[in-house]
Amino acid sequence: MTLARRKMAQLIALLGAPTVFLLVFFLGPLLIMLVYSFLTPGIYGGVDWVFSHLNYGRILGWADTRYEKFDPVFLSIFARSLRLAALTVITSLIVSYPAAFWISRMAPGKRDFAIFLVTLPFFVSLIVRLFAWVLILRPTGFLNQGLMGVGLTSEPIEFLYTDFAVVLGMTYVFIPFMFLPLYGSIEKLDPAQLEASSDLGATRFQTFRKVVLPATMPGIIGGSIITFIPALGNFIVPSVLGGAKVLMIGNLIEQQFLSARNWPFGSALAMMVMTAVLVLLIVQLRLVRHGSGQGEH
Repeated sequence: MTLARRKMAQLIALLGAPTVFLLVFFLGPLLIMLVYSFLTPGIYGGVDWVFSHLNYGRILGWADTRYEKFDPVFLSIFARSLRLAALTVITSLIVSYPAAFWISRMAPGKRDFAIFLVTLPFFVSLIVRLFAWVLILRPTGFLNQGLMGVGLTSEPIEFLYTDFAVVLGMTYVFIPFMFLPLYGSIEKLDPAQLEASSDLGATRFQTFRKVVLPATMPGIIGGSIITFIPALGNFIVPSVLGGAKVLMIGNLIEQQFLSARNWPFGSALAMMVMTAVLVLLIVQLRLVRHGSGQGEH
């Protein structure tokens, strides 16, 4: 066997099993979802094998008015999901960026312990953590009791079941998703570049804008993407902290599959989310290529 054939055989042996796994358990369900999104819902649940585009029309505006009507509330829920997911990314970035800088400058022993603390919430059930937030945010919770105790308010503020509670909860859940890529980029910063910028007379803000921010941009983009994607389709946090007042696209998809038993419409909604994620990944790829091109020049 020649050297090239031996390398090809090793490559197939290494990548064969993961490729088959992804084809069966990722692309397979995705293809089923795509086909179902073009089928007609059955009268008693399930699907009738009659292809139709009206599931998408019900969302985007060309529904069959005899059985299904276009309702702008679906686009409103989708827009709200995009807005809350974007706010989650922004708040996670604001919290994680200075924290990653601070931890990266620690002594090795303390730094490892601090990173362990960031990942510590993963060891506790998500439902338990969210109900702890319910105890904090409810009208008789610790936050309102504290505000009234120090005289900042005379009556409880409605924190729970609001957009604020959902963004706060998703930020809390997804902070490690933002922190770890940021930390990876910040840790690679060359201190000599910062010293050179300072020696050349740059202010701290100029050093941050010209040196630190471009160098850590891959971590910012990567962390934003892997925070935005699960936040957009999340339905557990809005269910617990948003209740019926803050409905996101993930809750709507869950209701279509489990309560309304309208699988084709739920599949069409899921494909809309997948399309938004795909567009986002393409934008990320273009940004990374643009950044690499600038770095080469």
